[in-house]
Amino acid sequence: MKNIKFLLLGIFFAIVLSKVQAISWYRFYEMFRFESFHMFGIIGGAVVVSAIIMQLFKSEKIKDINGNKITPKQKQKGFIRTLVGGTFFGLGWGVSGACAAPVFVILGFKWLPALIILLGALIGTLIYGLVSKKLPN
Repeated sequence: MKNIKFLLLGIFFAIVLSKVQAISWYRFYEMFRFESFHMFGIIGGAVVVSAIIMQLFKSEKIKDINGNKITPKQKQKGFIRTLVGGTFFGLGWGVSGACAAPVFVILGFKWLPALIILLGALIGTLIYGLVSKKLPN
């Protein structure tokens, strides 16, 4: 019962994703063809909200469920790794017509296509795990 608020928050987030059409193949298509601002607005809004939350973490205004300080890990900087990772992520997104983030929301609407997307994401993660030590920084 202690974590019910997180379940409710996840359900709320899924409803929001579906209502703003962030799971729509057509919205992704429009975005990649630069025909609509819709998805860019959603992504930009998410970046702004994430930046605010990260600042709240750093100023210790938000703590974990046990009251402990949340300390985000510093990521390794690297142009090549960002370029390669972003390219593969974008290709997967473009080919599948779905972002990996709302795949569980899509499962509630169209389970078979979402299952294929989820399987592809898991295979991609497995491949990354196998080759990650050999990739440039």
